Amino acid sequence: MTATTVRLDPHVHTAASHDAVGTVHEVLAHAHNRDVDVVAITDHDTTVGARRALSAQDRYDVTVIPGVEISTAEGHLLGLGVRDRPEVGEPLTDTVAWLRERGGVAVVPHPFQVSRSGVRKRDLVDCDGIEVFNAWAMTGVQNRRADTFATRHSYPKLGGSDAHEPAAVGRAYTEVRVESDRPPVEGVLAAVRAGRTRAVGRTTSTRRYVRKYTRAVGRRVRSSPVGGSS
Repeated sequence: MTATTVRLDPHVHTAASHDAVGTVHEVLAHAHNRDVDVVAITDHDTTVGARRALSAQDRYDVTVIPGVEISTAEGHLLGLGVRDRPEVGEPLTDTVAWLRERGGVAVVPHPFQVSRSGVRKRDLVDCDGIEVFNAWAMTGVQNRRADTFATRHSYPKLGGSDAHEPAAVGRAYTEVRVESDRPPVEGVLAAVRAGRTRAVGRTTSTRRYVRKYTRAVGRRVRSSPVGGSS
């Protein structure tokens, strides 16, 4: 068996997410420019962006893994390799089972960060991988806690940009050792399950962090109904 190492960014948002900007074309172009081989499009509670990216991937020489960042009862969960989304608000363990039944991979992003809807330690009882490097973590402490937990429980370790704008794609990523005789998406998912991964990345500047959350608040305000009932 021969194997090759590819760069996977498993945590990328498009404008299909309520708190993100950027078309799939802009996202894939930045991935290509950053030498990212594979991106998982994981918009919040929707696969619309992932399906759009699948239609555009051939133009950019970037492989797209369809996915979703689903809101479970215990916190956020990345589902990689699925074109539909599970029900929002279901228990974490049920959602993990739903993803696996459909050939998907369940990865817990930014764990233990309650302010970002991260799954608490006491609730993290089953998954296929842990995001141990999230580029939007404000300090290294959060990522180190995730890495320690993944090591202790023998979970595969992933790095993800959690990009909410095209320029952030690839700021963190996962090096994946893929069997070269397998189809790209199948090979990457199998390698993640097997733990043939290494998290790589750098954290985001405070300026970008503030800009992201200012933009998110602005979008929420604009989408809110104006005025009371008559």
